[in-house]
Amino acid sequence: MTTIYHNPRCSKSRQTLALLEENGIQADIRLYQKDILSKVELELLIAQLKIQPIELMRTKETAYKELGLNKDSSDEERIQAMLNNPSLIERPIVVHNNQAKLGRPPENVLELFG
Repeated sequence: MTTIYHNPRCSKSRQTLALLEENGIQADIRLYQKDILSKVELELLIAQLKIQPIELMRTKETAYKELGLNKDSSDEERIQAMLNNPSLIERPIVVHNNQAKLGRPPENVLELFG
């Protein structure tokens, strides 16, 4: 099973979804800004990506600054901020066979299927 955490307003997310389709890969589409992630789901994604929470954050978003987040914020603060403000989550994320990749650039996700 393959899942894409998708934001249709994001060009990279649309490109990644198109790339999956071009390669015959059917993915469940999770509109994560409407179908909000649980804390367990977000922590699992971070583990599957093998990154730190800060690496999953869109630090240039207005909400990041408005929430007072910075390089000294704790992982718990970052995770809570992403749960409360899904726009802070970098996208797209593709999960396949319990592994995940960020689609930045979109071609990154093809490594999951190689």
